[in-house]
Amino acid sequence: MKVIGLTGGIGMGKSTAAKALRRAGLPVFDADREVHRLQAPGGAAVPAIAALVPASVKDGRIDRAVLRAAVIADPSLFKALEQIMHPMVRAAQRRFLARARSQARAGGARFAVLDIPLLFERGGWRGCDVVVVVSAPAATQIRRISNRRGMSESEARSLIARQMPDAEKRRRADVVIRTGLSRWHSLRQIRRMLARLRRESGATQGAT
Repeated sequence: MKVIGLTGGIGMGKSTAAKALRRAGLPVFDADREVHRLQAPGGAAVPAIAALVPASVKDGRIDRAVLRAAVIADPSLFKALEQIMHPMVRAAQRRFLARARSQARAGGARFAVLDIPLLFERGGWRGCDVVVVVSAPAATQIRRISNRRGMSESEARSLIARQMPDAEKRRRADVVIRTGLSRWHSLRQIRRMLARLRRESGATQGAT
């Protein structure tokens, strides 16, 4: 089984790409969704977060506004939160890959997708056979962020500036999916990429 790493900056269209890969029959691990699951009521991360910032958890539910304010007031809390969340997310990722490999051996999909926003920043790319970066022009990215999050252009730019530059992600990618033209154009690129990867995978298996 081959592992596809999927990443890209905020507003680049990564969620659309992940949905397309899922519809194509590939199992997809969504790191953001796992974080939300861990932090939901009853989630495994809630007790640790309550111990770190007691005021942020009420009746077993995380008050994100309180947690965000606490992190802004004390930036060291961000690192502490990472130390809580990252091991849990990595453990969930390992379980996902183990299931995907078992399914592949039983005749399931030959590829599994790791949808991880910080794939490069956290070194997750090292465990991937192919790294796919979703990219769009800066103006398109800013417009998407502003529309979806109700931010001003300056706020959107500030958010983008905190991430690895898109140019650097594209430089390190094996495949770049351009999403700045139309949804149809983006999906066509994804279909072509999958077709090529399947051909190459079939040729490799045939050679062995």
